[in-house]
Amino acid sequence: MSVVKEFKEFALRGNLIDTAVAFVMGASFGKLTSSFVEGIIMPLISLLTGSVNFNNLKIILKEGIPETKDATGKVIVKAVEEVAIKYGTFISTLIDFLIIAIVVFLVIKAINAMKKKEEAAPAPAPEPSVTEKLLMEIRDSLKK
Repeated sequence: MSVVKEFKEFALRGNLIDTAVAFVMGASFGKLTSSFVEGIIMPLISLLTGSVNFNNLKIILKEGIPETKDATGKVIVKAVEEVAIKYGTFISTLIDFLIIAIVVFLVIKAINAMKKKEEAAPAPAPEPSVTEKLLMEIRDSLKK
């Protein structure tokens, strides 16, 4: 089998396409959730906590030093960035994760409930074959 034909069969298999669609939907849902948290949830939490911007919450381990120049514009002291633990950003990301986890849990729960309904409905009894019908007719006529 040629590599191209083998790849085509692999790529067009239903599970792969479903997985690709799920991946794209998941990425979009992640962006949507981040936007929801940053634009709606965090401002509400900030309002409740006294107008604190969670993105600015951090523990500074080492202060940053601004760049210093002399009169000619030559850099005397290079800038040093601050070193900080940004726990406010972590809190926002944690809220993103919790929302996504809850939604995924609810979706899986709904899918499992639908599967249970399908399994609960018994399949109709198969139609008897021609031979079985003939044997039933013989049986019924012998009973008479």
